[in-house]
Amino acid sequence: MQKWYQIFHRNTGLSPYIWVVFYILPFYFIFRSSSPYQVVLGSSMIVAFFACYVLSFVSKGWQVYFWTSLQIAISITMTLLFGYVYFSLFLAFFIGNIKNKIGFITLYTIHLVTTVVTINWGFVTKTSWFITQLPFVLVSLIGVILLPVTTYNRNKSDRLQVQLEDANKRISELVKLEERQRIARDLHDTLGQKLSLIGLKSDLASRLILENPERAQLELDDVRQTARTALKEVRELVTEMRGTRLQDELFRIKQILKAAQIEFTLVGNADQLDISLMNENVLGMCLKEAVTNIVKHSSATACSIVMEPARGEVVVRIQDNGVGVPTESVYYKGNGLRGMKERLEFVNGSMEIASNGGTQLTIKVPSSLKQPEKEAPL
Repeated sequence: MQKWYQIFHRNTGLSPYIWVVFYILPFYFIFRSSSPYQVVLGSSMIVAFFACYVLSFVSKGWQVYFWTSLQIAISITMTLLFGYVYFSLFLAFFIGNIKNKIGFITLYTIHLVTTVVTINWGFVTKTSWFITQLPFVLVSLIGVILLPVTTYNRNKSDRLQVQLEDANKRISELVKLEERQRIARDLHDTLGQKLSLIGLKSDLASRLILENPERAQLELDDVRQTARTALKEVRELVTEMRGTRLQDELFRIKQILKAAQIEFTLVGNADQLDISLMNENVLGMCLKEAVTNIVKHSSATACSIVMEPARGEVVVRIQDNGVGVPTESVYYKGNGLRGMKERLEFVNGSMEIASNGGTQLTIKVPSSLKQPEKEAPL
């Protein structure tokens, strides 16, 4: 609930001066009576109504419904005794600001029924004041019907908008977190192997420096070249941070396998795959990691990559004729496979590993959703 002194201008868009008229108007209906008893009774009910109105805004739980019920009773009494039906508008705006759906429907129904019955009673008894202010009574009745629903829906829309903004902030934080994790995976894939190679060759060179200086010099040259390559890749990663096209990645894979003396077979055309740039980047990184594992661990002499579109997805199979891998807990044996699985999960993809006469890795990524073509107007 909002502050009681903010509710009118903020939620209705009406000028506060109009509401000042509604504050003062009931006294006119009261003081036109010649009976001092009715003047005192009417003034007391006006004070009681606005006191309950303020208390209904500052209260919580069942007390809100208690004070609202008193307001409905006062509104009915003022309508029957003095012909003042405009308290129903105050109640209409207040009921529209109740957040609880059941409470809103209950109070809205009670208020609508009591208002309609009270107005009909005034016309049945042929009260002169109802007849003379008939247009205003009908306007008030329309307000009782429409204003609570309009106000309730507008407040609900505002709350949903706030929730949407909070969700967007949360998504932004998750995207940043995922981006950090992606950078960590990319750094591992880019630098991990080269740094390990530098360490191994440095240890080897330190052992050979006295026994075989020429071999040690060759190893140090390899260390220097590997370090330069790693530095170049890091600079490209930091300065560009852009995805690699699948066709370019396949070209590098072909070169790597050729250098490792592994026969390479490619089935399918990467340019004809209907996937987004993000999915293409993820697929390229997974292919790079898979081929690296084949070169390092499989002892294979042949490798094939088959790319084929399926319904709603693209399926890529990487097959080698190497020693194979055990499938139990395979994702937890290194950051490489685990990183591939995490990347694919991020784009709603999947990965399966089978070992039968070698290793077969099946990767699936969602394809791009194309909008249906609109029919030409007749």
